[in-house]
Amino acid sequence: MDETLPDPAPQRPGASRRIPIIVAVVAVGGLIGLAGVYGIAGLKRNASGDPACRAAVNLAQKLAPLAHGEVAALTMATAPLKLPDLAFEDAGGQPKKLSDWRGRTILVNLWATWCVPCRKEMPALDNLQAKLGSANFEVVAINIDTRDHDKPKKFLQDEKLTRLGYFSDAKARVFQDLKSVGRALGMPTSVLVDGNGCEIGTIAGPAEWDSDDAMKLIKAAVKPVAAGL
Repeated sequence: MDETLPDPAPQRPGASRRIPIIVAVVAVGGLIGLAGVYGIAGLKRNASGDPACRAAVNLAQKLAPLAHGEVAALTMATAPLKLPDLAFEDAGGQPKKLSDWRGRTILVNLWATWCVPCRKEMPALDNLQAKLGSANFEVVAINIDTRDHDKPKKFLQDEKLTRLGYFSDAKARVFQDLKSVGRALGMPTSVLVDGNGCEIGTIAGPAEWDSDDAMKLIKAAVKPVAAGL
């Protein structure tokens, strides 16, 4: 059953392009249950200590000064965390896993059509993919609508959002998997992931992903991959 989220809060003068972060409690067809409220307390640092992710933490600290303006809410990794190998499907119904993107920097985004800020954020994600999508970077936006599987595809088609690849998880397990490591407490959720599947940074809520602030940060995150480091 779809759930209606509150409308965006009024924008402050001078911030007309900023997507408002909506504080909400969401449910996904009984599979997700109660979700947390966005905020600093929502992103609990999970120190896995995985040695393969130490480079991601070092990169996150270098990128931290760029997490401002439109991406000020991005919480940079301070402890090594390898994400679960998220499982979902592509547009043709073929199984995909997060590990399929090893060697590439990706922005994993969880979205749903019943999530108002998710829908507002999608054009920015589509533009980001159009501008920076390459062999070294991709926006992996995973839809978690659990009932009408045609609805998200129609939404993307109606909004002419054609640059994003279509990925879905009708059982919303990807949300639960990220929630289990403290990285998904509401919708939308985005995680910047390095080529080893390690967290670089996480944001709870929407962002203007095609803004200059976001573009500079993503380019800096991808630079080590492009350089073969």
